[in-house]
Amino acid sequence: MRDIHPFLSKSQWLRKEIFDMVIRTQKGHIPSCYSCSEIVLALCYGGMIRFDAKNPRSKNRDSLIVSKGHAAMVLYPILADLGFYPKEELLKFTNPNGILRMYADHTIPGIEAICGSLGHGFTIAAGYALAAKRDGRDSKSYVIVSDGECYEGSVWETAMFASHYELDNLITVVDRNGLCILSETEKCVKLNPLEDKWKAFGWNVINVNGHSYTDIFRGFDDLVKNKNKKPTVIISKSVKGKGISFMENKVEWHNKMPNAEQVGKARENLEKNCIIN
Repeated sequence: MRDIHPFLSKSQWLRKEIFDMVIRTQKGHIPSCYSCSEIVLALCYGGMIRFDAKNPRSKNRDSLIVSKGHAAMVLYPILADLGFYPKEELLKFTNPNGILRMYADHTIPGIEAICGSLGHGFTIAAGYALAAKRDGRDSKSYVIVSDGECYEGSVWETAMFASHYELDNLITVVDRNGLCILSETEKCVKLNPLEDKWKAFGWNVINVNGHSYTDIFRGFDDLVKNKNKKPTVIISKSVKGKGISFMENKVEWHNKMPNAEQVGKARENLEKNCIIN
């Protein structure tokens, strides 16, 4: 049984860091980062991913791509904490004198790909997985896509590709927060039954509560048990804006900036740990 208590404080820390970066520059997407925070933290600090901060391009590394590129900054505080670059870079987020851009790219240590166009990072992740297979390496490729991103045809083309080539070293997380930039996903173009769709494309499917470390690590344990040569998708049920009450499940906060009063309210919220298990 894993001790999840260190991860609870990590959740609070990461949300504060992201909020400060965005408010300082008035750039970024807070709610989209918050819906996938626990998954990313579990991957990076839970022993799932093999990496070397001193050698970010090691051929034996595992890769993690946040394909929902507007939320790629969720990795910035983590990579700084892990030693990929100085923590002072966080203070220069989107500044021309810094290395951290609003949309991540591969010039940043620890970032694997440019992911501004939805669906793009998923295809790259599949390519990494295939390359590892053909090179005889045991490297794994992890990728986080949004549920709105599943509207992209390239996602399903890649899903077929990964199944055909038996890429069991490709692990995809669908951040199922139920919202896209315009509205609820089920009101725009219905995605359900999402689990059945992935199964029909030849994937293992694992469902988790994206804000429960207990459930996330249960899903990771199930992942290890899969020995059927299929790629795996983890459907992570989440809340967009999780941790700031007035942003949670609100479409209009996709890329909206809070006013001074709302900043104060948000900071009050962030003093409380929104993750309880």
